[in-house]
Amino acid sequence: MTEVDEALERFAADIKNSEVYREYRKQLDLVKQDPALKARIDEFRQRNYEMQMSEGFDFAKLAEFEKEFKGFRENPLVDNFLAAELAFCRMMQELEDNLIERLDFE
Repeated sequence: MTEVDEALERFAADIKNSEVYREYRKQLDLVKQDPALKARIDEFRQRNYEMQMSEGFDFAKLAEFEKEFKGFRENPLVDNFLAAELAFCRMMQELEDNLIERLDFE
């Protein structure tokens, strides 16, 4: 194993030991206990992603999406999971940004 691989193993272990990651895994495990809820969350995430990635902003599609999922995030399991996932994604983005900055990568 190379030095970089070893460092990556330690880095991944540190991430897994972080409070942000542990909270994300805890919330994911709770959501997985209800397969129907997990499927609905996955659908919500997929559709939300597709809207964000589509060209141009469509107010009608957004209104339809909000109507369909009205009250969905009021479920504490849903809200806690999505908040934990967002925190983990933001942490990973910050780590990537910091790594690229340290490497002087253009």
